[in-house]
Amino acid sequence: MAGSGFLDPGIREAALFLGGWRRTGTDLPVTEPATGRRLAQVGGATAEHVDTAVTAAVEAQRAWAAEPYPARARVLRRAAALFEEHAEEIAYWASREAGAVRAVAAGQGPVAAEECHEAAALAARPHGDVLRSTQPRLSLARRVPAGVVGVIAPFNAPLLLAIRSVAPALALGNAVVLKPDPRTPVTGGVVIARVFEEAGLPPGLLHVLPGGADVGAALVSHRAVPVLAFTGSTGAGRAIAAEAGRHLKRVHLELGGNSALVVLDDADLDRAVAAGALGSFRHQGQICMATGRHLVHESIAAEYTARLAELAEKAVAGDPLDTSVTIGPLIDERQRDRVHRLVTDSLAAGAEAAAGGTYDGLFYRPTVLSGVTERTPAYAQEVFGPVAPVLAFRDLDQAARLASASPYGLSLGVITRDAMKGLALADRIPSGLVHINDQTINDEPVAPFGGLGDSGNGARHGGHATNLDAFTDTQWVTMRPEAARHTVFAPEL
Repeated sequence: MAGSGFLDPGIREAALFLGGWRRTGTDLPVTEPATGRRLAQVGGATAEHVDTAVTAAVEAQRAWAAEPYPARARVLRRAAALFEEHAEEIAYWASREAGAVRAVAAGQGPVAAEECHEAAALAARPHGDVLRSTQPRLSLARRVPAGVVGVIAPFNAPLLLAIRSVAPALALGNAVVLKPDPRTPVTGGVVIARVFEEAGLPPGLLHVLPGGADVGAALVSHRAVPVLAFTGSTGAGRAIAAEAGRHLKRVHLELGGNSALVVLDDADLDRAVAAGALGSFRHQGQICMATGRHLVHESIAAEYTARLAELAEKAVAGDPLDTSVTIGPLIDERQRDRVHRLVTDSLAAGAEAAAGGTYDGLFYRPTVLSGVTERTPAYAQEVFGPVAPVLAFRDLDQAARLASASPYGLSLGVITRDAMKGLALADRIPSGLVHINDQTINDEPVAPFGGLGDSGNGARHGGHATNLDAFTDTQWVTMRPEAARHTVFAPEL
């Protein structure tokens, strides 16, 4: 399937999607993390391509914004159908390029389709309010497209973390310049370009520029890009926010996390352990919402740790396309070495490995750490790998303090037989997302998504109201039946 099928034009031709496929002479290799072999090559972008893309986007955007909303909605609905139609090929590339096991990869196309359906509905939403006025005039507040939206997406869920900005931005009348991570240019870039090309999006409205930090920097600083949507590390997000602030740009940041799963003493232990394993080990822990801290009541902490370690030992690592495999590779050696350093530093600081702590190539064994303190590196920092540190707590006050004692505030899970008690505990813990009786990895196109503190600047994606705020400006308009009569330099002035 590699190099043939729906995605072929953007892969075989090694071209950039600059309103259409263009060869640039700069090739970007696509490498499979599971084997290290080269899968293909695509067109690579440079900083110079950003200006070309933005200039074309500015020119195309006005006509797109003037289109009747059903025309924009139709393009999004066609895009949704294409994501569903080609879901198998998309899943293939998500496994090969991003290391996603089949259970994770299979959902990429369908969820992208749902994002497009929600965006299509967004195009028809009321886009303003009639305001009261003390003067004889019609006073309106209306939503207008922001213009050109810059989207910078990461490697871990490259399609989903791009389309959640691309789709609503287009539906609301904007043009988009997308920079996917250069490690995942097919699922993060070529897929989206091909879908919207076939869906009938007019040329010039979408540009896809896989490239390095120089491409991202050029996009962030470009004067004709007033809105930026970035998903990635907290460090990179801070740098982007600082540069965007210099240019007075609006920036939507969805950053890292070190989310806590709090397991109370009355929890169903079987279900709690299964939730904890999914929260820490899904997609090798390479999810911003992953459970990075397991806070478990002291009366059940030892049994919870032992059962979690049993599940970790049962994980099957290997070819992500094999349906029996439950653990795929980390994205690259740099990420693997960072994960292992945090684990070895934690062991040196007194933690014990109840499971895992080893790797083979880029396959890192699911790891459970006991004997953890608040200073344990793999507990205190975001790991972004399949590591589950377990820390016991005495009572609800200590649980609330421990869960709150993190600069991150993305997601929180609480497992208890008393849902109201769980919600009362969650009320004491700052978090953008709260899940009572579930683990921390949850996301739906209809729901607002975003974190607090080092996890970002609040809900910036998902849901009609959130997307309207993210990708439109509010404009005040007044109308009188005839020109107003004013007395210039009147005494009362």
